[in-house]
Amino acid sequence: MGSRESCHRRQRGSHRHNVRHFTVIMLRAGLIGLSSAGKTTLFNLLTRPDTGKSHPSGRSDAEEGLAHVPDTRLDRLTQIFHPKKTTPATVTFVDMPTRRGTGAGALVDLTQYRTADALLHIVRAFRDENVAHPEETINPARDVRRMEDELILADLAVAERRLERLEKDRKKGVLKDNELEIEVLKTCTSALSDGQSLRQTKLDKQAKKLLRGFQFLSAKPLLIVINVDEADVSISTQDSIRKLELDDFLVDPTVQALVVCAKIELEIAELGPQDAEAFIADLGLEGQGLVRVTQAAYELLGYISFFTAGDDECRAWSIPDGTVAKEAAGEIHTDLSRGFIRAEVVDYNDLVSRHSFSECRKHAELRLEGKDYVVRDGDVINVRFAV
Repeated sequence: MGSRESCHRRQRGSHRHNVRHFTVIMLRAGLIGLSSAGKTTLFNLLTRPDTGKSHPSGRSDAEEGLAHVPDTRLDRLTQIFHPKKTTPATVTFVDMPTRRGTGAGALVDLTQYRTADALLHIVRAFRDENVAHPEETINPARDVRRMEDELILADLAVAERRLERLEKDRKKGVLKDNELEIEVLKTCTSALSDGQSLRQTKLDKQAKKLLRGFQFLSAKPLLIVINVDEADVSISTQDSIRKLELDDFLVDPTVQALVVCAKIELEIAELGPQDAEAFIADLGLEGQGLVRVTQAAYELLGYISFFTAGDDECRAWSIPDGTVAKEAAGEIHTDLSRGFIRAEVVDYNDLVSRHSFSECRKHAELRLEGKDYVVRDGDVINVRFAV
């Protein structure tokens, strides 16, 4: 009833659409890290169901692939409606190229880095005599600091170049309405020069909006993925953070961390679903590490999921937290936003309890909401529209 096709059948008017136009949100999370950290291994595991193949490490170009965002709510809706198709939310993971060797300059092709909505720093904490570390010793705190410094230096170069150009324009008398930009960039260059990331720099909403076009790397949400030994995989993330002295990097809410073991994830990936579940249980893990990485990346991007459900398709849609109903309708189809009348909304828990929209309507659990309704995580929505 709420799927894209069923919404389209409810269309009023005589205008026919031979081509459908959709607004597609592509959530891009860029994987970064020093060589030998396991970055490409985790990328291959995360995206293998999409790409069907593995990519070699040490490349000079970026590779990308899709990962499904696991959601038990979508699974339950599928069990109720038995649709022809089930479509989960997705995150695009991009394996960013990293220069091999020691010293500064690990980042390659900064344009690729700037197109990411969030960064996942894969940090090596495992020990393996057969896999040399570029710095010769295992020190996660040092490696996180080094990568953070590289992001800061890259941003400082961009800010200084723009500030220099604005100052020249001002001297020539051709500067118009750029005083605020100069002030904000001076604040940024001061913080960056002191080794402070732009995530930690206090900026108001107007300043952040002004800087959005620069795509500063040190302002992006950051997920630190600690790649540990098999013996340490059962240690909680908080204990690992303390053990590896990473607390100082998690002072900002836009920086998170979790623990995985790429070696174990490789073994799990080769097993069937039942064997994998038993293996995870034997190790005492809370679930597959790759699932936790995907979910954490999705949450770090500040997105929530709403659902459409029916006989044709059950689907999870990704929207920024705080999106209103009319904008959410546009993610399903641009016509739904253009001709929006109202949204039929039911809470996921109510729908699962009643097993149908009609039963929810009988119990007054299906609501009619206007265009300014702020969609909540887990809402199941059918859009009424006319074009």
